[in-house]
Amino acid sequence: MNMKPNTDTAAAVIEYVPLADLYLSDLNPRQEADPEGIALLAQSILTCGLVQNLAGLRDDAGRVAIVAGGRRFRALGIAAEQNPSLAMVPVRLAPNAMTAQAWANAENTAREALAPADEIRAYGRMRDAGALAHSIAKAFGVTEAHVYRRLKLADLPAPVLDALAAKEISLAFATAFTVSNDEALTLTVLEQAKGRSYYTEHQIKNLLNPDSLQDTDRRALFVGLDAYEAAGGSLTRDLFSDKVFLTDPALLIRLFDEKLQAEAADLTAAGWKWVEVEANESWLSYAVTDKLICLSPMSEPLTEAESEEWDELAELANSDVLDDAGKTRMEELNAKQAPYFTAEQKAQGGAWVYVDSRGEACTKLGFLRRDDAAAAAEAGIIAPDHASSAEAAPAEKGPYSAKLVQDMKAVRLNAAQTALLSKPNLVLDLLAFALSPEAGLYHNILDVRTGTPSIVPTQEEGLELDPRLNQRATTRNINLGGAFAEFRAKGQKHRNAALTEAVARTLNYDCGGYDATPLFERLEDEAGASIRAVWTPTAANFFGRVSGGTLDDLFKDLLEQDDESPAFKSFRSLKKGAKAEAMEAIFADPKGSEWPVTDAQAAKIAEWVPDCA
Repeated sequence: MNMKPNTDTAAAVIEYVPLADLYLSDLNPRQEADPEGIALLAQSILTCGLVQNLAGLRDDAGRVAIVAGGRRFRALGIAAEQNPSLAMVPVRLAPNAMTAQAWANAENTAREALAPADEIRAYGRMRDAGALAHSIAKAFGVTEAHVYRRLKLADLPAPVLDALAAKEISLAFATAFTVSNDEALTLTVLEQAKGRSYYTEHQIKNLLNPDSLQDTDRRALFVGLDAYEAAGGSLTRDLFSDKVFLTDPALLIRLFDEKLQAEAADLTAAGWKWVEVEANESWLSYAVTDKLICLSPMSEPLTEAESEEWDELAELANSDVLDDAGKTRMEELNAKQAPYFTAEQKAQGGAWVYVDSRGEACTKLGFLRRDDAAAAAEAGIIAPDHASSAEAAPAEKGPYSAKLVQDMKAVRLNAAQTALLSKPNLVLDLLAFALSPEAGLYHNILDVRTGTPSIVPTQEEGLELDPRLNQRATTRNINLGGAFAEFRAKGQKHRNAALTEAVARTLNYDCGGYDATPLFERLEDEAGASIRAVWTPTAANFFGRVSGGTLDDLFKDLLEQDDESPAFKSFRSLKKGAKAEAMEAIFADPKGSEWPVTDAQAAKIAEWVPDCA
């Protein structure tokens, strides 16, 4: 019969034993030790104290044989010479030889690692005492890279490390706090983060730098970090990545505007009547240029002899045998035929300047304001008929593309047809009305034919299509007489269901001709149609198809945030794609998302539909 070894640790006690009464047991696996490593460990003990107790077994003579902690025992012998208080050593005493043997066997394979907070503090104390990273690594038996990672956290405020030790925050959260130079703000954010596992490192960093901008921001790239710092701006560096944060956004924006205005001044000096700057976007929107008339640049064609010369030079260049003189001549010919704007065009027209996502200044030249069209026509810059057509300015564009509007109309029609499926009496009334003279001529209330209006948007994700609305005739050249007999044999219930489904499938979005909306809305109301019953907005079908500004406004409206709220600042700092994904997560599970959503806001989200259907 196998007996379970008696290795009960409950009876183990910790006693303070004089160093002189300790000796290394033959059971201890660490019989050999590196003298340099022992010396470094002794320095660590002098600096940090004995972090982990020794383990031993008392012999018949009253002395204690160390079975686990041989390196620490040797290092204590050195450290006690400089600090006699270390000569009384806490030792965990095994209750019997069997337990001591088990402890000795586990020395190399089951040593308890230091908790991250204790490790960070221990490394920091050794560093402050003058130890270098390689010495700390050798003393603790870890890599230098590991030491460097921990030392980056050693200067965190004590409450952050206390929270880490108490497991109120994770190590990943602790690393996020290294981006802050404001201790008061750090402690405020720490209280918010404690116990909130749904927070992300990104959110914490945003809370610690609520107004900062990253060095990859196009404005920072355009101004340059050197110019920003020369103007008195300060930086914060993420110690665990290559991210750099500019902590004075007001200064950066001022420098950005000044440099952008200087670019505009250069264009004004070049003779343009007006120059506008686009500071808020990294592109020039069609909504801007659509209101302007584009001027055609001029060009000077090459003469026949010059064209032949250019062809000869191009052939040499393609063969990599074009000399410097030939390259210079080719550049001259290219410059001659390059497009340009005349002084007369510049006197009437203007330009736009903006900074793209790479931080580079871009210009768009040769625009004419509609108010200047008549004068431009009189000066011969544009044709008279072009000037007259410019008098009618296009309407302002909304936040939704035409394709998205069409998709949302299809979704709304889907919802209405789905609701009609459960209202057979309403459907029959509608059919009778549509076929009666009382509906008048030339209406299109129903699409009564083999085809059906589209109720599926181009992005089908998030759409629940009732299979009854997706039925289509697929058989040709059937025996209609026999099929009709079979149909009638199924009874009135089947007839009414088939009629309801068929008529519902024919409902048009713009039913009723010129007075379409009241009829369609009345049918929606009576049938109880709900867009959200058949459709859920996602990044693919909606959020990714509107602007970042539209998403910002929607987030503020649904979650009842203002411009200064931490949640909105965190959301606004996201890239557009991440905003779309965040909105999809909020709509998929409002209370389960990482954003703060109340019950009332969740109800509002469940009912929300875009205003473009």
